Amino acid sequence: MKPLLTVLALYLFVINLDAFLLMRADKLHARRGRRRIPEAALFLAAVLGGSPGVMLAMRRYRHKTLHTSFTVGMPIICFFETSLLTAALIAAL
Repeated sequence: MKPLLTVLALYLFVINLDAFLLMRADKLHARRGRRRIPEAALFLAAVLGGSPGVMLAMRRYRHKTLHTSFTVGMPIICFFETSLLTAALIAAL
């Protein structure tokens, strides 16, 4: 059971780091007038487990904070991911 938890923790770390860096890159692209990262890609990273990373980047870089889809959607995604993860961990015990 412990190796599975280690892999899960590593996966969550990597996906959240990736989501955070995607948001950072999008903010930098916006400032420089370059081609932006599609919102669908940011939501995909969030749905794959990176919603805390996206929310942290939103606050850190003040990016997408006026978009209701992000300010409401990300906490909802995070809530459901946390619920699923908690249920899976409880079931595994």
